[in-house]
Amino acid sequence: MKIIEVTNEQQATDFLEVPVYIYKHDQNWIRPLDDDINKVFNPEKNKYFKHGKLCRWLLLDETGKAIGRVAAFINDSTAYKFDQPTGGMGFFECINNQQAANLLLDTCKDWLAANGMEAMDGPINFGERNNWWGLLIEGFDPPSYGMNYHPPYYQTLLENYGFQLYFNQFSYGLGVNDERPEVYYAKSKKLLAEDPNYRFEHLTFDKIEKYTEDFRTIYNKAFINSREGLKEMSQEQARNLMKAMKPILVDYLIWFGYYKEEPIAIFFMMPELNGYFKHVNGKMNLVGKLKFLYHKLTGSVRKMYGIMFGVVPEHQGKGVEGGIIMAANAAVQPKKRWDEMELTWIGDFNPKMMRVAENLGARVVKKHATFRYLFDRSKPFKRYPIIG
Repeated sequence: MKIIEVTNEQQATDFLEVPVYIYKHDQNWIRPLDDDINKVFNPEKNKYFKHGKLCRWLLLDETGKAIGRVAAFINDSTAYKFDQPTGGMGFFECINNQQAANLLLDTCKDWLAANGMEAMDGPINFGERNNWWGLLIEGFDPPSYGMNYHPPYYQTLLENYGFQLYFNQFSYGLGVNDERPEVYYAKSKKLLAEDPNYRFEHLTFDKIEKYTEDFRTIYNKAFINSREGLKEMSQEQARNLMKAMKPILVDYLIWFGYYKEEPIAIFFMMPELNGYFKHVNGKMNLVGKLKFLYHKLTGSVRKMYGIMFGVVPEHQGKGVEGGIIMAANAAVQPKKRWDEMELTWIGDFNPKMMRVAENLGARVVKKHATFRYLFDRSKPFKRYPIIG
């Protein structure tokens, strides 16, 4: 076996094809869109190259066939905020062979060390945490869009190498048409009765610019301090994001909470996109787009994905969480259009949000884990600190 750096177009194509080989007998795997993976490695499309760098490799067997892949990267905005400078390892795919895995991981470690790092987290993304973050360790069902899927033996490969658990990531699921816990009805009713300045409404496309700015306002107030490395969203970023998502948005799945006229809460749901993309084999060419459009128009996807839920700090704990959930529930349930919903992952370092999901009646349907490897094996290992 030998390692080669990805430096040309053919090798970049081989990088995309490695998981096709790894998962050829796994009916649950859904191939990510090639364009989504390629964007991560394109300096013109991935803003993280402005404050970071990346390298990726292929692992070849004696015949020259690619049997593994990996990438290593450094985000200068976050790398030096830890006890030791820490880089990232991601897009790891490998045959079930410890020697092969060690070759890939040693290559990452050596490159990161040569660039001043003393630890690596993985498998993570050279980008935001909402995509390609964490190793799947429970719930080996078809993945939701942007979520990593792995065979069970990957955990053994990483732990045998010396990776340790940094934090767990829980994805919660619930039935859309299930009865909600009585506490949510009570909290919602109490909130609106005691202070009529609270109100909830869903997005409408005729006022999408207003809702885009409300989305940005809530994001910057509610999420910046909840996850490491998040930066304030600019007006341009919010507009570009909403413009890109508009073709797949459903207005009554995106809810906002207001106090008087101030945006204070968001519950952002959308169709689970892998329900469409599983039919296109990673290719959004003309045929892929036609398949996507067909399944969208026929309503074949009956699963929703909750990508964002949050309340600005000064209105937390007042019943707003229950109020916005029940407002959305009252609009969505009567349509009988959706059967299930999965929520974006919640780290075990955020017990407050875990309780919100559990009180809603949600259950853990998938468990990912972010691991950390300290290059100096004598140093004490610390898990991710609990928020609050």
